Amino acid sequence: MRILAIDYGKKRCGLSVTDPMQLIATHLEAVQTTDLLVYLKNYCEKQEVEGFVLGKPLKLNNQLNDIAKDINQFKTVLHQVFPNKYIEEIDERFTSKIAFQSIIDSGVGKEKRKNKSNIDVVSAVIILQNYLELKSNFIK
Repeated sequence: MRILAIDYGKKRCGLSVTDPMQLIATHLEAVQTTDLLVYLKNYCEKQEVEGFVLGKPLKLNNQLNDIAKDINQFKTVLHQVFPNKYIEEIDERFTSKIAFQSIIDSGVGKEKRKNKSNIDVVSAVIILQNYLELKSNFIK
């Protein structure tokens, strides 16, 4: 079963997913936040998803940032819509900066770098990869 990660944003959300063996995180796409639940329902009808990982928006002082209230509301709704799937949160500090630098390092042209949905998707991959690493370290 797969794990799906969400880099939640006010306008759009980046999504990534694992392979069925939960070894590799790959990008899905960025979707408008208003369309997110419909997208997730459709995706979960087609693919077996074990659970969700949400980026937890922390400031440098470990306090939640401004979007945390929106994410908590979304998490409540997500749990209602998918009561049999777990929902984990993982620190997402610096993922956008790391994602942007990864995009630059991969040689993507300046025009494509302006597309913020690319950063959202790469951020979701980073969130999911970090979760997989933490999970594997915990199991050892």
